[in-house]
Amino acid sequence: MTQRGNAGPICDLKFVTLLLALSSELPFLGAGVQLQDNGYNGLLIAINPQVPENQNLISNIKEMITEASFYLFNATKRRVFFRNIKILIPATWKANNYSKVKQESYEKANVIVTDWYGAHGDDPYTLQHRGCGKEGKYIRFTPNFLLNDNLTAGYGSRGRVFVHEWAHLRWGVFDEYNNDKPFYINGQNQIKVTRCSSDITGIFVCEKGPCPQENCIISKLFKEGCTFIYNSTQNATASIMFMQSLSSVVEFCNASTHNQEAPNLQNQLCSLRSAWDVIIDSTDFHHSFPMNGTELPPPPTFSLVQAGVKVVCLVLDVSSKMAKADRLLQLQQAAEFYLMQIVEIHTFVGIASFDSKGEIRAQLHQINSDDDRKLLVSYLPTTVTAKAEVSICSGLKKGFEVVEKLNGKTYGSVMILVTSGDDKLIGNCLPTVLSSGSTIHSIALGSSAVPNLEELSHLTGGLKFFVPDISDSNSMIDAFSRISSGTGDIFQQHIQLESTGENVKAHHQLKNTVTMDNSVGNDTVFLVTWQTSGPPEIILFDPDGRKYYTNNFVTNLTFRTASLWIPGTAKAGHWTYTLNNTHHSLQALKVTVTSRASSLAVPPVTVEAFVERDSLHFPHPVMIYANVRKGFYPILNATVTATVEPETGDPVTLRLLDDGAGADVIKNDGIYSRYFFSFAVSGRYSLKVHANHSPSITTLAHSNPGSRAMYVPGYTANGNIQMTAPRKSVGRNEEEQKWGFSRVSSGGSFSVLGVPAGPHPDVFPPCKIIDLEAVKVEEEVTLSWTAPGEDFDQGQATSYEIRMSNTLQNIQDDFNNAILVNTSKLNPQHAGTREIFTFSPQIFTNGPEHQPNGENESHRIYVAIRAMDRNSLKSAISNIAQASLFIPPNSAPVSARDYLILKGVLTAMGLIGIICLIIVVTHCTLNRKKRANKEENGTKLL
Repeated sequence: MTQRGNAGPICDLKFVTLLLALSSELPFLGAGVQLQDNGYNGLLIAINPQVPENQNLISNIKEMITEASFYLFNATKRRVFFRNIKILIPATWKANNYSKVKQESYEKANVIVTDWYGAHGDDPYTLQHRGCGKEGKYIRFTPNFLLNDNLTAGYGSRGRVFVHEWAHLRWGVFDEYNNDKPFYINGQNQIKVTRCSSDITGIFVCEKGPCPQENCIISKLFKEGCTFIYNSTQNATASIMFMQSLSSVVEFCNASTHNQEAPNLQNQLCSLRSAWDVIIDSTDFHHSFPMNGTELPPPPTFSLVQAGVKVVCLVLDVSSKMAKADRLLQLQQAAEFYLMQIVEIHTFVGIASFDSKGEIRAQLHQINSDDDRKLLVSYLPTTVTAKAEVSICSGLKKGFEVVEKLNGKTYGSVMILVTSGDDKLIGNCLPTVLSSGSTIHSIALGSSAVPNLEELSHLTGGLKFFVPDISDSNSMIDAFSRISSGTGDIFQQHIQLESTGENVKAHHQLKNTVTMDNSVGNDTVFLVTWQTSGPPEIILFDPDGRKYYTNNFVTNLTFRTASLWIPGTAKAGHWTYTLNNTHHSLQALKVTVTSRASSLAVPPVTVEAFVERDSLHFPHPVMIYANVRKGFYPILNATVTATVEPETGDPVTLRLLDDGAGADVIKNDGIYSRYFFSFAVSGRYSLKVHANHSPSITTLAHSNPGSRAMYVPGYTANGNIQMTAPRKSVGRNEEEQKWGFSRVSSGGSFSVLGVPAGPHPDVFPPCKIIDLEAVKVEEEVTLSWTAPGEDFDQGQATSYEIRMSNTLQNIQDDFNNAILVNTSKLNPQHAGTREIFTFSPQIFTNGPEHQPNGENESHRIYVAIRAMDRNSLKSAISNIAQASLFIPPNSAPVSARDYLILKGVLTAMGLIGIICLIIVVTHCTLNRKKRANKEENGTKLL
């Protein structure tokens, strides 16, 4: 690895000092939502371009946030409210009374408004890919939810719904209801409704109307058609994460009102902690105290912004360092592909280059035809200069000059900055960058690129990429392919189906198959690149057996690229390509395939790859995520593989999983996750994700698991049942996927510091178990969980430590002193395997010293587990599972009413038995006396 040099730390210190000096500007320049003086600034709400123009939508969004601000202020006990909000209007809307965007884009929005393409048409939804107490990605509303006032009967007012979803997004709390388990058996062996708080009241309703709860129970199961309808008038004030629609609900469940027994996600993922306990522990409240007085905060202020024409400038390093490891060639190939295929039509594009000085290579040119694209390609650099020094600031300055030529401003423009240089003075242009309103996407080449390069992207909301000096890496093209217009219009964006590279020996071949599913096929392009002399021999078969040869491809011998555009809609099925290396020596051959949606009626399958944190210190692991969806349907059972390329060393491949264990929070939500900790060196790492799917396996989830506001089926008022309209459910309308699909997505880059040189000792413990479940079976408790690994979720742990208690606080606060369960016969299995372990909690059932007593007697035990590896490194303590101890086997729980009836029946039967016995005895006694009298009279006669 190339050394950074002694000046690096000093330069970094100056850079950080400059950042602190400019910190007052950061909340408004790409830094996301910020909390200042109890008010949230910078909340961004974006409307999808596919949503028809409707001014009522804007009005209703304003009303929703205004109501939510006051509701949130009271719910957080006068701590936080919404101060200023930006609404991003689609460029497709014709009204022109909007301000021009700076760095705002659809992909950066905290809240998006878009049609659902999902199982439950108008459910508000928050994408939570991380664990308890951690921020989610975004909130999603449909236009119909925001426009149709009839839906408030089921969801409650929009402002209340927004606070419910905001708590998901900002503070990482989860829903307190459970549609899959609406009822449960509590510690007193009673049927209870899954709710929080338990003080919320209602009645059971069967198919024909109100009914006793026992009529809904058949051998521990609940009849289909039975439900629980809540009273419209309540005294309970909690909880917002359960039923925000109730007028009495004005706060989150806290320690005194939280229902720890309810089988919901909040209890499962937050180890039975209340929502308020998690919220108050967030960083928002570490330095934010309740406001004094009784006055309400000011209402939110709104800014309406709209993107104009798209303006992009390529800012390219041409210093002598670009001659190393084919860096310039890779840049030429990727930039040509971007200009010819990726960048959208009608975009203005310019080109600047730099070494120690900047130069304008091409002024802005609007793309309206292929000739415009070819003209821009002709301005790409063909050689490097003799200068090794670089001045990134000089390059950016020329880039800003280019985009200013359009309307005198740089607001809303995009810079694609590519460099391999180590510029110690990069901090000098930081004020200019921050005030430009431009978004900077950075692509770092090799190990010598300036360490602080990514800060330019971070501060402007841009993407960050890294291209290692590996001959068969396709990371440069992957990076350019990931950079889209940012409008959120998935129907117009290119989707990457294939990205592969291989060092092929002389007269050997690279052969593979690409799956073209029927959701894509328009503007399909096959790109082949090579390293030396002429092109390889190319043979491409479409699904019908038609052949395409090298002479069918458009070849650029200077940049060593060959591309084939498929007219119309490409045939769905398997496309097979073969590249024969006709050169006399080994060379890297690479293939990229992109396409667009085949129809505006059916959203294409998409893959979004990202990491939890893009900068961390050893030995903290990287959590890799891939969001695989069709529209907003999660795609299940896909084969998702991450490829991680370090600055030096071989790439590492890792299978991502959607199993609700380890790094994956929720099972079958379409987000595939995994820990990565195979760090070779300190420095940058590049991430790419492949997703493939077999047509023989179920593709789409019938519903979208995760976080959403509860839709209430009805209420009772004055003894009358008032049912709400049935929730709109969107059918799958899914054509049979005969061929499956394949997708590729760059996940950008991340950096790791502090990796020790050479082999390092074992510092990675098993990962935390997050899916522990406990079930009472007769006189025993059966536990189940997903096995962790020796190191996080890889390998095989050495042992388990299971402890139990009859009090939650004991196992939460003092796990080490809870009662130890004998696990001597329990041997951990390989990571990802489902573990099952049964034990008898006799110490609670037989030991009088542990028996709870009194009227509020608890019949529950609490269990937690942790794993250990061979070096005695211990995982974090698992989620806490609970089980009821005294449920009679193979019978339904007995309610108080049933008990009284049974007692009466048994008493009556006992009395009847006694009466019958008396009658029988009396009858026998009288018969004996009669026989005795007859014998006596007979003797007298004789």
